[in-house]
Amino acid sequence: MTRLADLAELVRAPAALSVPGDVVAGAAAAGALDRRTPALAGASVLLYWAGMAANDWADRRLDAVERPERPIPSGRVRPAVALGLAAGLTAAGLAVATAAGGGRAAAVAFPLAATIWGYDLRAKDTAAGPAVMAACRGLDVLLGATGGRAARALPAALTVAAHTWTVTALSRREVTGMADRRLPGLTLAGTALIAVAAPVRPTVLSGGPSSTGGVKRGPFLGVPAVLAAGYAVRYGRAQARVLADPSPARVRAAVGAGITGLPALQGALTARAGATLLGLAVAGAAPLGRRLARLVSPT
Repeated sequence: MTRLADLAELVRAPAALSVPGDVVAGAAAAGALDRRTPALAGASVLLYWAGMAANDWADRRLDAVERPERPIPSGRVRPAVALGLAAGLTAAGLAVATAAGGGRAAAVAFPLAATIWGYDLRAKDTAAGPAVMAACRGLDVLLGATGGRAARALPAALTVAAHTWTVTALSRREVTGMADRRLPGLTLAGTALIAVAAPVRPTVLSGGPSSTGGVKRGPFLGVPAVLAAGYAVRYGRAQARVLADPSPARVRAAVGAGITGLPALQGALTARAGATLLGLAVAGAAPLGRRLARLVSPT
């Protein structure tokens, strides 16, 4: 009989702490923080867990060679159970998103689900894999923005997508390690740029019946800057270690740091939109995620 602990390992349950912040950051940027936001965040978690289960189902033969300790190749979870769980979680996530946000949320949630499955079944092992996974996270941010001015959430979505590209690109070397140090050098440079850009409010065009229009740029705010710096230091340090020692263990540690450190970046994006306390709360998931990652691997 399949144990709950095995299913938690299958879906990388603690890694889901990195997910609600996508929706919150998108909602904050779009001016759409309201009673729908928690439900949309819940839908996002369900879709994330679905993607993790589908990923292991798709990789079951490869994992039998490279990661025999994973739930499916070890025999703790049957392939049919994993596939059924992935399908059920997908249906549940789409239902919750539609119920909470109506047609506008469904218009993002369904493409998000399709992109998740497309990554797991087709794109993961191709050159497009990191970009497709980045698209998943970008859509996740836009899911939170569907109740407001979604265009204003595009900078936040692109920021989270860029971070996701770096993590996914590194994750493709978790088993073999790095034969070439150019990749961790590139992802480290990307992380630095993301951290610099995250605290700065994007340019907003203003206008209206009584306005002649103009450009407004928000200030470099203290709390977003501190959160972005924390994100950069922790994730950047892990990538620097890969540059010094490109072993599989170091790569896995960097990927884990990228996953568990994402809430700090999401918190910075939320705080820069004006929701400072909520941004701090989102960032608070980062240390909790690191503790839980010691029990269940996020990668």
